Amino acid sequence: MTSCAFMPPAHPFDDDKLKEECGVYGVLGPKDAANFVALGLHALQHRGQEAGGIVSHDPKQGFNSVRRFGYVRDNFTRASLMETLPGPVAIGHVRYSTAGKKGAAIRDVQPFFGEFSLGGAAIAHNGNITNALELRHDLIERGSIFQSGSDTECIIHLMAKSMAKTIPDRMEDALRRVEGAFSIVAMTRTKLIGVRDPLGVRPLVLGEIGAGEGWALSSETCGLDIIGAKFVREIEPGEMVVISDEGVESRRPFRPRSPKFCIFEHVYFSRPDSILGGRSVYETRRQIGVELAREVPVEADIVCPVPDSGTPAAIGFAHESGIPYGMGIIRNQYMGRTFIEPTEQIRNMGVRLKLNVNRTLIEGKRVVLVDDSVVRGTTSRKIKEMILDAGAKEVHFRIASPPTAWPCFYGVDTPERSKLLAATMNEEEMRTFLGVDSLKFVSLDGLYRAVGEAARNAANPQYCDACFSGEYPVAPSDMIARGFQLKAAE
Repeated sequence: MTSCAFMPPAHPFDDDKLKEECGVYGVLGPKDAANFVALGLHALQHRGQEAGGIVSHDPKQGFNSVRRFGYVRDNFTRASLMETLPGPVAIGHVRYSTAGKKGAAIRDVQPFFGEFSLGGAAIAHNGNITNALELRHDLIERGSIFQSGSDTECIIHLMAKSMAKTIPDRMEDALRRVEGAFSIVAMTRTKLIGVRDPLGVRPLVLGEIGAGEGWALSSETCGLDIIGAKFVREIEPGEMVVISDEGVESRRPFRPRSPKFCIFEHVYFSRPDSILGGRSVYETRRQIGVELAREVPVEADIVCPVPDSGTPAAIGFAHESGIPYGMGIIRNQYMGRTFIEPTEQIRNMGVRLKLNVNRTLIEGKRVVLVDDSVVRGTTSRKIKEMILDAGAKEVHFRIASPPTAWPCFYGVDTPERSKLLAATMNEEEMRTFLGVDSLKFVSLDGLYRAVGEAARNAANPQYCDACFSGEYPVAPSDMIARGFQLKAAE
C-alpha cells in the first residue's frame, strides 16, 4: 500500500480541531498478545485515525509486523491477519502524523523495527522530538540510512550506534540525546519497555492483566478497561519500566525535572472515561464548564454543547448557571467515508454533513454554545450560521480552554501560528469575525482550578500550557533554527 487512498478522509467538522498526537499500546504475557493490542488500539483510536500498526514476537516465528492505513476496526479485526502476529509480546501504535509526510507511505507508520547485534527490537512513540532534524543530520553524517520521514526513527539509529550491552541500556543512551516529548512503548524478544520523557508531557499507564497473566502499557486508562486489565499506576515522568516474566523493573535514566504534563489532554485529547493524574477527564471537563459559568456568565435560554467534546463542559455550565441544558446540535455518529463524490456543492455543505440543528429546541431562543477550543474559527462560524438559520434569537460562544495562540511542538498537529485565530486577533475581533453576540474563554487560572490547582504558578507552571501561554518547557530547537520566534520576555 503506497498511497493514502485507504486513509479515512478528513471530515469538514474535524478540519478546525487540533489533531490528537498518537496512541501507543503494549502487552506481555498472554499467548495471543497482538489480539489484546488490537483491542487496546481500538480504545485509543481517538488519538490517531490515519494509520496503525502492530509488531509481535513468537519464539518459533520471530518478529512479525503489520502496518496499515485506516482504522483499527477495518484492519486488525480479521482473523487471517491476526494469525500472522503470534506470540506473547506485542506493541502497537495508532497514528496521526505530526512529523514526516502525512499519509505519504506505509514506511512512516509505526511501530518501527530494527535488528541489532543484541537481537531485534521494535518501538512506538507518542510525542514529538524537537531536535530531530539535528539528530538526523548527525546520524546521516555518521553513516545512518533512514527509511522514513518520522522523528521516531532517530531513536532506532541512536540505539544502533550505542555500545551499551543490553537493549534497555541502549534505549537509555539514545533517549538522553533526545529533546521534546515522548511516551514510548518498545519490545524485545522477551521484554516490554515503557518510557516517559523527564517532563511527562504525554501520558502512559501500566496495567495488570488477570491474576498474573500479564502486563499492559497504554496511552490512557480506557485502553486498559477494554481488555479488563487492572490499572496499576502511571509511568512517572522520567521513568523507564522494563517488564519481563520476572516482573516490573523501574529505572530513572534522566535528571529529575519539574513535571509539565500537557493540560490540553484534560481539555480535549483524552477520552472522557479515562483517568489522568488520578482525576476523571469527564469530571475535569465538567468543572471547566462550572468555571466558565462563574467567570463569564450570560443571560440565555438554553445551553448546548458542540458535540461531542463540548458536552461535559456544557453540562457543568448549565448546572452552575441554572440555564437549561439541551442537545441543540445532533452529530451524525455514522458518518464514516463520504458515500458520494465530494463535489464542490457537497463540500460547501461543510459541517452539515456531520452536524444538524435540533430546530424545535433552538427556535426563538438565546443560545449558549459550549465548545472545547477555537483554532482557525472556520467551523465555529459555520455552526453559528446553522444556529441562526434554525431561528435562534442570539448566539453566545463559551470556550472551555483559553485562546489557542501558539503552536504545539510536542506531538500535536497545530496550524502555523499565523493561522491561529487568537494569534492575530483579540477577543473582540474574534467575536466580530465569528459573528456572535458574545465570545468568552475560560481563563488560564480557571483552567488550572478545574484540574485541581488553586491557580497557575506563573513562575513555574504545573502543566505544559504552551499553546495558550507561549511558554515552552523544552525549546523547540528545530523550529527555532527554521526561524520560529519565541514569545518575547515580559
